[in-house]
Amino acid sequence: MTGTRKAANYWDYLSLDRLLSIQGGVEGDESRLETDELHFIVVHQAFELWFKLILRELRVGRDHLSVPRVPEENIPYVVHHLRRVNEILKLMVDQFRVMETLTPQDFLAFRDKLSTASGFQSFQMREVEMVLGLEDSVRHAYGIGDPLEQIRRIVDSNPSWQWVWDRIAAAKNETPLRAALLDWLFRTPIQGSTPDSPTDERAVELFLRDYLAAVSRHNDEQAAEMESSSGGNAVEIRNRFAQSTQGAQDFLFAEDVLPEHRHKMRRVRAALVFIESYRDLPLLAWPRLLIDTVVELEEQLVLWRTRHARMVERTIGRRIGTGGSSGVDYLDRTAGYRIFGELWAVRTLLLARPLLPALEHPEAYGFAR
Repeated sequence: MTGTRKAANYWDYLSLDRLLSIQGGVEGDESRLETDELHFIVVHQAFELWFKLILRELRVGRDHLSVPRVPEENIPYVVHHLRRVNEILKLMVDQFRVMETLTPQDFLAFRDKLSTASGFQSFQMREVEMVLGLEDSVRHAYGIGDPLEQIRRIVDSNPSWQWVWDRIAAAKNETPLRAALLDWLFRTPIQGSTPDSPTDERAVELFLRDYLAAVSRHNDEQAAEMESSSGGNAVEIRNRFAQSTQGAQDFLFAEDVLPEHRHKMRRVRAALVFIESYRDLPLLAWPRLLIDTVVELEEQLVLWRTRHARMVERTIGRRIGTGGSSGVDYLDRTAGYRIFGELWAVRTLLLARPLLPALEHPEAYGFAR
């Protein structure tokens, strides 16, 4: 006998009875809230719902990149879900406009009710950072210690909050999107050569040296042109371009990376340069879009952090945060985080198409017939 599915309606499907009953604040009674406090609660709950969806989308993209061999047809799927994250972040930036209808005096009327509650306790935001791949060494302290340790202490004070730390601990043990992306880039064919080829290391080395030589020639030409046209200090101009060439060498050959990781990062960076340089090849079109989408994702996150800081400064100035943080000063520092540094750095040394090294084995980058 086949069961009959219960007919659903809009409010049941969205569990609106529960959703609309959780805006009561510390009193647990919405009728005791001022309109401004209800506004504050609703806006922050909306942020947390967006964080929930962002985490789901990031994990979908990460999981598809984490397999040993990523089918080419899966890259558009990853791009699609990461682009959704970008659109959510854009919407979250705009959401601060709603938040800013709360005037300083409006907020001060109920700020003390927050006690030590603070946005730094958003464990979902910490999860987003960890799923993306932000390293603990990069995360700044809030002025009162490591933010994760602050959450740990809050959880330790009440066993009923253990589930919060369980979420954080689980996220710390996941493969981050950054690691999955770097592994995927490492497998990129460079001049037709793949990592499993016995001559791959030599092929990558030759490509990097050819590319660095092209960068060096271009820098020398630019230096000579500036010397003749600007009438400036020739030595200073030459030194500046020499430093640029040295920076390109350090990046391309991963000389800024620990020796035990240098081989992998050298190939990853070669792959980034190769994809960006020969992006018009059919099989590099979607990989290039994936890289652009990840850069945009981090850009939107930086914009969100910056917008957050300005909203807070506009509302409470540079007061100490409710959780004891340094407030706006801390928020401004977080805007300096870069998780996907290589994807940004490669843009410094890209070359125009006529200056690129000759492409070898172009047939390796065409569609199969």
